[in-house]
Amino acid sequence: MYYVPYYRNDSMLTAQIAKAINGESSAISCYAKLAELAPTEEEKARILEIRQDEMKHLQVFMAIYVSLTGMQPTVQIAQDCPSEYIAGLNYAFKDEQETVEFYADVSDQATDPYIQAAFKRAATDEQRHAVWFLYYLTQHKSSLPIKNDSI
Repeated sequence: MYYVPYYRNDSMLTAQIAKAINGESSAISCYAKLAELAPTEEEKARILEIRQDEMKHLQVFMAIYVSLTGMQPTVQIAQDCPSEYIAGLNYAFKDEQETVEFYADVSDQATDPYIQAAFKRAATDEQRHAVWFLYYLTQHKSSLPIKNDSI
């Protein structure tokens, strides 16, 4: 898919897209790790499905970046994904929620309809992902023993 934008010189938009590319790349890496830690096949399958969505977002964002700049982006993957499953779910939930807001802002600020739609769709997907991570987090936290510090 090739896309020719109406403009080529918006450095703020380019920086936001680069940030989105790095975020998606980091999520893809983290969710592979999180899927391996998942205690059930259902959770593993869902996390891998979410990871697949992130890969689609990455492809779209990279195509937009290349169309705007004429260059491939330099990708930086964050290495702060937790090694423990519950901590990983919590991390993923918070990251997805923050990403929803970021992508909605990019969509609102973009003037190009294709970029607006791409980020709006990604924001919707990220919100759905956050709900799944919160669901699994809630399921696992409700099965943990309750600490009673008042005794």
